[in-house]
Amino acid sequence: MTTLSSKLFAVAKQHIPGGVNSPVRAFKNVDGEPFFVRRAKGSRITDIDGKTYIDYIGSWGPNILGHAPVEISNTIHQVAKDGISFGIPNPFEVDMAKTICEWVPSVEKVRMTSSGTEATMSAIRLARGFTKRDYIVKFDGCYHGHSDSLLVAAGSGALTNGEPDSAGVPKAFAEKTIVLPYNDPETLTKLFEEKGESIAAIIVESYPANAGLVFPKAGYLELLSSITKKYGALLIFDEVMTGFRLGKAGVQGLENLTPDLSCFGKVIGGGLPVGAFGGRADVMDMLAPLGPVYQAGTLSGNPLAMAAGLAQLRQLTKGVNGSTSGPNGFDRLETLGQHFETGLRALMEKKGIPHRINRVGSMFCLFFTDREIVNVDDVMKQDMELFRKFFWACLDKGVYIAPSPYETGFLSLAHSEADLDETLTVFEDALSEI
Repeated sequence: MTTLSSKLFAVAKQHIPGGVNSPVRAFKNVDGEPFFVRRAKGSRITDIDGKTYIDYIGSWGPNILGHAPVEISNTIHQVAKDGISFGIPNPFEVDMAKTICEWVPSVEKVRMTSSGTEATMSAIRLARGFTKRDYIVKFDGCYHGHSDSLLVAAGSGALTNGEPDSAGVPKAFAEKTIVLPYNDPETLTKLFEEKGESIAAIIVESYPANAGLVFPKAGYLELLSSITKKYGALLIFDEVMTGFRLGKAGVQGLENLTPDLSCFGKVIGGGLPVGAFGGRADVMDMLAPLGPVYQAGTLSGNPLAMAAGLAQLRQLTKGVNGSTSGPNGFDRLETLGQHFETGLRALMEKKGIPHRINRVGSMFCLFFTDREIVNVDDVMKQDMELFRKFFWACLDKGVYIAPSPYETGFLSLAHSEADLDETLTVFEDALSEI
């Protein structure tokens, strides 16, 4: 039977490259076609054919309260009455900047952008301008948006300069980016011994979440901090995913670390386009109009995005069920995450399927492998065909997980224990069929 989604996708492909406005939405990693969403509320989304799914993507992370929470919808509605965009400062962007600086101790000043890609791109330019050095270091499997300096794959050797990871990226740009394996302290140390004086910055997803969900080995993030200090480079934490999802101060709060610069997005926009980068005042003051590093954005600090993000952050700090004391939103997300992880581990053990489960707070990933997950190479060696079958079996039964084995799942405050238990039942049925 031809679905409305299939018909619409055929039209979309005539007018949009690949039929989608971001590649992962095309479902290529699972050998299929996407469905189109009509509406979403709470923990569930409904497609244009009328089928409803429990959603574990949440717009790829921003919807930490769930879909269409009344607090955000009402805020957007109210703020929009006074205007959509001004191109001149508004009070909400000041309130947001003040909130970020208060919540994240490493951030003394912050600038808003309209996307995470803009935030990381700008942080890299700022780091180069501040240090007056050209080279940056990133890690294989860490994704920092699609700017030229960061769409870089590893070269033929661990310490060689990078190669373009996309057509249209000049080789000369990529050569200024060095790509290292994640969680490999020896290679990192050797690189800095050889080139440390010419490296402007390390940029890292503090918990890499674009190759599944990968955790740093004990002491690894501390090494990044100490080695950049030793050689006068800057440390940039990309917390676009983890920032304000894993607590007020993100991973750096959990790990008690102080990067020089941090990049944010997703949660601070309440579902609207947003990004931000901030850090040490002496570094941030290199930005125009104070300094020589240029960065700008017509819609940066958009009042709707700022107000929606502020409304979302306030909800996260409230007590559960609106109480003024007791567990807050972050505590509740940890409770939900632990409930889901416990059930999922029991299920996978019962089925006897090789697996690894990584979870922190409301972020999780199931890998179909018994290998220890240390870096993207380990992720790529999981059973991809089993994942593909599992994805489609779950979708058929009304559970939507990421259409790629390289993505992280997200819980929200709209998910209930009943949602999670229903999902585990679907998982069990799906695994029994494949």
